[in-house]
Amino acid sequence: MKRYRRLLQTNATGMYFILPAILVVVLLLIYPILSSLYFSFTTKHLIRPQVKFIGFENYISILTNPDFYVAFANSIKWTIVSITGQLLVGFTAALALNRIPKLKGLYRTLLIIPWAFPVIVIAISWKWILNGVSGFIPNILVNIGATDELVQFFANPDLVFWTVVAVNIWFGAPLFMVNVLSALQTIPAEQYEAAQIDGASSFQSFWHITLRHVRVVIGLLLVLRTIWIFNNFELVYLLTGGGPADLTMTLPIFAYNTGWGLKQLGVASAITVLLLIFLLCVCFLYFKLLDKWEKEDEM
Repeated sequence: MKRYRRLLQTNATGMYFILPAILVVVLLLIYPILSSLYFSFTTKHLIRPQVKFIGFENYISILTNPDFYVAFANSIKWTIVSITGQLLVGFTAALALNRIPKLKGLYRTLLIIPWAFPVIVIAISWKWILNGVSGFIPNILVNIGATDELVQFFANPDLVFWTVVAVNIWFGAPLFMVNVLSALQTIPAEQYEAAQIDGASSFQSFWHITLRHVRVVIGLLLVLRTIWIFNNFELVYLLTGGGPADLTMTLPIFAYNTGWGLKQLGVASAITVLLLIFLLCVCFLYFKLLDKWEKEDEM
């Protein structure tokens, strides 16, 4: 009996410590999700006070709206290209830094600077650098004879999407670099020596040793960055606002314009619910792959 009471007291003490964290999760995560789910079935409007339950009409309206599919396709393209670029740049930088015997800490600090700046600073800086009138890079290209006229990076339909993606890659690659570099430094040197003795080529050592040790870290980064980039609003909005001609219109911006531009909060909530469902499906596939890798590592 005493042991049972002591166990209850221990559990109660633990609950007291985690209660603030639970409250934060409920207030900042669960409540917004439930409220968005509820509003998505109503005529919730930011101006009109009357709210009616309309079932799936908001979802039908969205799924029959061509603009939704344009934004969805842009979000898919934006996420895939950005993650691929961040992974390649970050992984390459991590491999290079791992081979530098001296000043590794200095180079790592310099390369992580983009990740340390607020998004608004990044966006304003790049808008100034790439400005089609007084921007540094367009004027440099003209001065060296690379182009005959100032390049309009944010106005040219052929360049604007890839310009925003390039900025996002520059911004997010340091996160991949730091985490992959940390994983690379945990690989025992004896494994490379044994592979060399067995006659393994450099590619075989990279494929069977390096990638095998860092793939779980890369997988977790892909999960986090997929969620972050697909939901990213501020960088694209600050750079282009979704234009020109909706070429950089992503789902978060589309939901924002619907909710705060058209004041249709019920429709905007339905968009966010669909976005959440899609990301949950993607994360499920990611975690299935990660679970497979972890089981292979245990064998």
